[in-house]
Amino acid sequence: MRQLRQAPRPDCQWDKCADHLARVCIEFWNNGCKPKPLAVQVIMFKRLLAFTLTFFATLAWSDDSPAKVEGFTYVRTVGGIAEYKLDANGLQVLLLPVKTAPVATFMVTYHVGSRNEVTGTTGATHLLEHLMFKGSTKHDRSLGTGYDQVLERVGAETNATTWLDRTNYYSTVPMNALPLLIEVEAERMRNLSLREEDRRPEMTVVRNEFERGENKPMEALSKEIWAAAFQAHPYHHDTIGWRSDIERVPIEKLRAFYDTFYWPDNATATVIGDFDPAEALAAIREHYGAIPKSPHPLPQLYTEEPEQSGQRRVLLKRSGEIGIVALAHKIPQATHEDWPAIQVFSSILTYGKTSRCYRALTDKNLTIEVDGEARFTHDPSLHVTAAYLNNGVKHEDVERKLVAEIEKIKTSGVTAGEVQTAIAGFLARRAYARDGSFSLASELNECIAVGDWTLYASLEAKIKTVTPAEVQRVAKKYFIEDHSVAGWFVPVQTKSDDQPKDVSAKEEAFQPKEVLAPQPLATPLGDIPSADLAHRVAREQIAGMDVLVCPGVAKDIVHLVMSVPAGEATSSNRTLAHVVAGMLERGTKKHDQFAFADLLEKVGASIQSKVKIDTVEFSVKCLSKDMPLVISLLAEQLRTPAFLPQELAKLKKELADSIQQTLESTDTQAAIAFSRAVYPKDHPARQNNVPEMLADLEKVKLADVNKFYATNYGPRDSHIIAVGDLDSAAFKTEIAKAFDGWKPQAERKPTANTAAESKGEEIIFPMPDKASISIMLGQPSGVSARDHDWLALNVGTKILGEGFISRLIGNVRDREGLTYGIHARMEDDSFRPGIWSIEGTFAPALLEKGIASTRRELENWWKDGITADELAYRKSAMAGAFTISLETTEGLAERLLVCVERGFDIKWLDEFPAKINALTLDEVNAAIKKHLDPAKMVTVKAGTVK
Repeated sequence: MRQLRQAPRPDCQWDKCADHLARVCIEFWNNGCKPKPLAVQVIMFKRLLAFTLTFFATLAWSDDSPAKVEGFTYVRTVGGIAEYKLDANGLQVLLLPVKTAPVATFMVTYHVGSRNEVTGTTGATHLLEHLMFKGSTKHDRSLGTGYDQVLERVGAETNATTWLDRTNYYSTVPMNALPLLIEVEAERMRNLSLREEDRRPEMTVVRNEFERGENKPMEALSKEIWAAAFQAHPYHHDTIGWRSDIERVPIEKLRAFYDTFYWPDNATATVIGDFDPAEALAAIREHYGAIPKSPHPLPQLYTEEPEQSGQRRVLLKRSGEIGIVALAHKIPQATHEDWPAIQVFSSILTYGKTSRCYRALTDKNLTIEVDGEARFTHDPSLHVTAAYLNNGVKHEDVERKLVAEIEKIKTSGVTAGEVQTAIAGFLARRAYARDGSFSLASELNECIAVGDWTLYASLEAKIKTVTPAEVQRVAKKYFIEDHSVAGWFVPVQTKSDDQPKDVSAKEEAFQPKEVLAPQPLATPLGDIPSADLAHRVAREQIAGMDVLVCPGVAKDIVHLVMSVPAGEATSSNRTLAHVVAGMLERGTKKHDQFAFADLLEKVGASIQSKVKIDTVEFSVKCLSKDMPLVISLLAEQLRTPAFLPQELAKLKKELADSIQQTLESTDTQAAIAFSRAVYPKDHPARQNNVPEMLADLEKVKLADVNKFYATNYGPRDSHIIAVGDLDSAAFKTEIAKAFDGWKPQAERKPTANTAAESKGEEIIFPMPDKASISIMLGQPSGVSARDHDWLALNVGTKILGEGFISRLIGNVRDREGLTYGIHARMEDDSFRPGIWSIEGTFAPALLEKGIASTRRELENWWKDGITADELAYRKSAMAGAFTISLETTEGLAERLLVCVERGFDIKWLDEFPAKINALTLDEVNAAIKKHLDPAKMVTVKAGTVK
């Protein structure tokens, strides 16, 4: 609903206003008309008159009617979302104005996904999604006007995703770029080029995406489970498709797919954020109005999966470290009346420390974790419960335990308390998902995909009505063995140079076409509004800590980050920092870990920790109303941990298995090997390898935990940043009360920063049976975030390797099709000089060609420098992206934390766009040459490398 900005009370509600007016009238009648001094009667009459005028002025100025724009038919408004139909072609349009930040998200959801594919075209929806970025009649990279070239210039966060029931294309832009975004999105609905010369390199990109998934045991097992569960329905095949279809699908079939489904009457356009509804509709009419509706009836899927009449089992044996047991049960579609109760069942079974599976398996050191998900789909699908086994635990034992927990719910039911905790968690997660226009669009997108977008508004009410009896009923109805699939991933030992199965990639024989530099926008968009953070943020010392509060940004939620100087660099045993942070989550002197978790989960709040090189960062999410409780629990966790010996034994076992599991990740092992190559042994940023981490973990005693905690945890050098729907004064009061008297830890001593090294060596970390190889190429940058050259080098680095218009993505991925992902970045530089690296993934058969192309781009960038056009483009992109990054509570809180940790005043963030704009071409190119040298860079390859 639209309301004019001049409304005296834009948040006024009819029932509350009318009720208050009645009370004022009664008060005036009962008191004002009694014998009173004249002055008192005048005052009371003025009160009545003032309120009455305000009330009726609100009715006069508030426009609750939908925006009326010629060419559209208004359909309905549900939950503040207005639905329209474009008369010319049936395009469905949803509008949700949210004025929390000067940004807007535009998303187009096509009602086509992998459920619309058949044998021979599996993965076609996803491959077509990639090709949608390759060019249209008007927007083409060969002209310098490609989709990414136009949108990244304004700082857009733009991408697309394909799923079972839909494909969506979305971008979040500064509000002044919304008309431009609508124009370029409309252009590719029907004017896509779809050239064979684009399909060939993009096929290898998608194939590498497939290969990356094959590296992950659970992802590979999931494909097997869905294929076994569905024999008739196309949920049988994974969204990315089967490898042979990815490689061989002809361009003619992709065009036929495009011509079948990509029409306005098979799409929903959604606009969320800071925009004027009438202006947005006018822009949509201008750019979509001339597109005709589909000339043929849109195909409807009529295949139904026959009823399953016995459990099916799948067994996947591959190289790996950790076994997995997964149970998949058939459940109804998201629009079914039973879905809310199934969601509550899933939460009770697997979500959080209060869940049945955590208590029965994870707390008993049988599993590292157990997670569950009820798929939110258009057609009946699956609930999957996945358990990741601790070392030495048998698959059959864990499966038996999982089944037993499900059977307990079926026979004995659940408690009212469990149901209320599950409901509270779901409602809180939904509130957090409204943090920013893109998050809102993502949630709404899934409701569009299942066939009823109004579920976005009604699902919470449906969840609230779930009872313990309903949970038991759906458990009995759907979670039965004969309608299930049991899947096991069993890790096996293979030789480190054994090639993975089905990895026959051949070097593609195509000539990449030249790409013009991005062209300036035809119509300049004007300046982006300033963030003005210094004015909005209140900062002061409270209880010995640096506390920053920024009200606003999101409704009903608070995001808090806290940084404590207790990271890996504070101890010779780096693993000890992780142990202590983990022990903080295992109970306090007042509450054991289950009682503590119960208090949090009853209100849907969370406290999570992340150990970094120099700090431990605590991320806290809660609803605004629960802020006092959650702050008190955070303080309790930090100030009075129990540190029980039996919990230390459990945690050490859990961490040991988690460390061992990292040997399955090529990305993680490449990062560790790179760190050990560029940092000397005593450098605080040097990472331990897996054997060292396990040895250090084994040494940890309870006395070490207590000593580390006493030495490093306290208010000194700690920061707290709170962003969201809160009152600054009230928040500060709660912090002061909760942390009053927290004893300062020992004064922090600067860590010795032994100079990092550059040797120009190549390191191979062999890992068996990996379909994709991870590489890192780089060196110590010698630059910290406080140094003069940092910003110039950062900008140059982004030109080389950030975003789809960077040199690495634009050439190594898009032109040559050698990788799904490659980027350049700077890191570990907040407290000391950090590292500079390029990271990417390649199929084994394309590894050497991929590295050669990467080095070519790196050396040309280093030798010749960047161009003036590239610098102008990147300045514009970074200014817009910076504005978008401040839209969410989490994004803003993290920006503020990084700023203060680096020792900057908040004004630094306000001045950031100007600092970027002031950089010269000479400054950027000089910084690149001064701090980097390709000849000295280390190259790491992790995976199945011959």
